[in-house]
Amino acid sequence: MSEGVDTVGLDTPPRLAVDRLLDDPETRIVVCCGAGGVGKTTTAAALGVRAAGRGRKAVVLTIDPARRLAQSMGIDSLDNTPRKVAGVGADGGELHAMMLDMKRTFDEIVEAHADAERARAILANPFYQSLSAGFAGTQEYMAMEKLGQLRARDDWDLIIVDTPPSRSALDFLDAPKRLGSFLDGKFIRVLMAPAKVGGRAGMKFLNVGMSMMTGTLSKLMGASLLKDVQTFVAAMDTMFGGFRTRADATFRLLQAPGTAFLVVAAPEADALREAAYFVERLAAESMPLAGLVLNRVHGSGADQLSAERALAAAENLEEGGIVDQESGKAGLRDTAAGPTEAAGTTRTATTRTATAPTAETTARTAKTANPPETGSPGTEGDTAVVDRITAGLLRLHAERMQVIAREQRTRDRFTSLHPEVAVAEVAALPGDVHDLAGLRAIGERLAAGVPAGA
Repeated sequence: MSEGVDTVGLDTPPRLAVDRLLDDPETRIVVCCGAGGVGKTTTAAALGVRAAGRGRKAVVLTIDPARRLAQSMGIDSLDNTPRKVAGVGADGGELHAMMLDMKRTFDEIVEAHADAERARAILANPFYQSLSAGFAGTQEYMAMEKLGQLRARDDWDLIIVDTPPSRSALDFLDAPKRLGSFLDGKFIRVLMAPAKVGGRAGMKFLNVGMSMMTGTLSKLMGASLLKDVQTFVAAMDTMFGGFRTRADATFRLLQAPGTAFLVVAAPEADALREAAYFVERLAAESMPLAGLVLNRVHGSGADQLSAERALAAAENLEEGGIVDQESGKAGLRDTAAGPTEAAGTTRTATTRTATAPTAETTARTAKTANPPETGSPGTEGDTAVVDRITAGLLRLHAERMQVIAREQRTRDRFTSLHPEVAVAEVAALPGDVHDLAGLRAIGERLAAGVPAGA
């Protein structure tokens, strides 16, 4: 069993020991991945706050375009530079946070790996500007670059990465392969050919050998854009090998023992289906999976009252208290029944009342303990109001218990497919997390691993 896992039993999944994972000095990178809208950003931030509070020097890198992380940490804005979060940390621990600036990261790579003249030419190239600002896959590759940069600096002993939503989070893993395919592709080799041949000979080669292709590309891309692409490829030629080398090195870093992947999900069918996909894909790529964080799990402090009993009690109140009649249904049988039968009916009704749900009995006891003044107006109306309120509360409780049962069934389907995956359940909160106190509360729930009140 791994360091971040507690064994529970045969019928339940192992519990994810979050504190043990964060405290382990061998853990250097934690990657939070999962479908969109399941709380990855909040989970990553809460892990960072808790790690800093336990003495780690942590940095949180978010790639999520939703800028809630900065708001939660009390920082006006996040950018490509790690910023220290005030008021977080103990025993030498610190927390820094940053948001990936895809274009700025690309610019930094160009400036670091090209001479000044070539760097200026690349940065001014229109095709490069479009590529660095939003070309498909660029964000994920730049995230790999930034992770590699942070790890190489060695300023932090824990890096927590918040990945993009949905399955694109695993583009984070695919970026090196896609980059290699792109650089080795025929299209790039064709565009690089004139620069490699050089001068007029190169242009003659391009015009003679690829005239049909360039004509088609000119129609599709425009002659000006095609020229920009060729200029960009020629300028970047010497850097392509470095891109591939660094990307492959970061990919190996993600497979190393010091890395831990946390799959984040909500207790819903679609989210856990995606979580299963993540778990299987990580296994296929030999990526170290620490466990599953199941967010927004509902619980109840009154789970001894089942949904069925709560609904039955609500119906009883709404239909005039049939169960509470002392002698059967609305007293109709009392007029025709003999003493023995009436007594038997009374005993039966009394027994049913005694086993009625606790919530209803409590409400009626409260009414008896605080009766309205004798003869005061509105006594029957007050009783009806209390009955309606009590019935409404019982129905709400029944709905909550049905939600809990549905979430349990959904979780059980996941754990039956992946019984080896450690799970930490985090209770649903009444509102969004928007400050450090909220992040600390989430961290405590993560460490506990089970929803409060469940």
